[in-house]
Amino acid sequence: MSTHHPIEDLTVDKLLATASARANGLDNFGDDHYRESLQALLDAVASEAELSPSGRHLLEERLVGQLVNRLVMEDYLGRHPEITQIAIDDPLVIVGLPRTGTTLLQRTLAVDPRFYSAAWWETRFPAPLSDETLAAPTQRIALAKAEVDLMAEVIPQILAIHPLDAMLCDEEFMLMEHSFMCAMDAYVNVPSYTRWLDRQDQRPVYTQLKKMLQFLQWQKTQRGEPAGQRWLLKAPQHLHTLHLLLDVFPEAQVVLTHREPAQTIPSMASMAHTLWQMYSANPDPKAAGAQWNNRMARGIRHTMQVREQHAAARFLDIHFADTVTQPMHVLENVYAFANLPFTEQARAAAQAWLAQNGRDKRASHDYSLERFGLTEAQMTQDYAEYRARHLGAKH
Repeated sequence: MSTHHPIEDLTVDKLLATASARANGLDNFGDDHYRESLQALLDAVASEAELSPSGRHLLEERLVGQLVNRLVMEDYLGRHPEITQIAIDDPLVIVGLPRTGTTLLQRTLAVDPRFYSAAWWETRFPAPLSDETLAAPTQRIALAKAEVDLMAEVIPQILAIHPLDAMLCDEEFMLMEHSFMCAMDAYVNVPSYTRWLDRQDQRPVYTQLKKMLQFLQWQKTQRGEPAGQRWLLKAPQHLHTLHLLLDVFPEAQVVLTHREPAQTIPSMASMAHTLWQMYSANPDPKAAGAQWNNRMARGIRHTMQVREQHAAARFLDIHFADTVTQPMHVLENVYAFANLPFTEQARAAAQAWLAQNGRDKRASHDYSLERFGLTEAQMTQDYAEYRARHLGAKH
């Protein structure tokens, strides 16, 4: 008898019941619109995603895991109300298209203990597991390392696009996913869900993110890690909802990274298409190209508009070429912007990190626009205003 179940079996109630059983009967998932968002996602998955049997299993595990994290976190917040009193108002947030030097910049800054940051294992497994102590999250780290190893084996091309390391700081994207109002189109082709998302008030993404950062910071304290002065965040996702980020984190400062879109969009489409292959039997590269270009053009327009409505001093522009060719100069600018002294100690640590981890240490990753159904004419149309403002009209 086949153990394969059709995707219709995936219901919100079933996911919640599975999560609750795994979390020893906990049943408080928090109070945002998680049910409605999950339902919208499952509807789109059933009608559009064309999941493979293994993809269906992966997606179910991903969603159940996120629900379990929510249950465990709410349980901790109930028992330790001081967690939600932790002030996180002023993160330094790196926002830009993928492939614009954001990872290099974030990881170099994260060497400085004055910044709090979340390692990949913390964003993937933000809640303690039942059989580990707060002081030693050994199981979560082991699981994260095993998962990264598996991804490197199954989809090695991903490492050329985004250098994964379970122990190094990474994007808060996986934390933001816990609202179920986040770009699931990174994993599966669900255009109707994306359209639904664009009509919603996505504030829960940020209220949930803030709560999770408070929870992570509290856990760092329990592990005896040194106290930082402010959080260091980074995610391209913020391009779409920058107004909410600035609202929920009222003193946030934003570092915007810039690079010619024709060099970044095909690479992102390639990454999305690569991830789609983990979940779907036969994903279409041109669909990935059209969707990701569309999303990013929209995100960039949104960010340019939001910027006009805020004090210029909240934003710092960094160009990719500068991050690569004169990183120390870029870091000086970032520290000045963040009102943190760039001490000799911080400078030496950054230099040591860059010597070991510069971009030249990475496999190159170049893809043509054409492979993803994109053209230079389309780029000109979609990014004319952005190019004029940030890249000089030269290209």
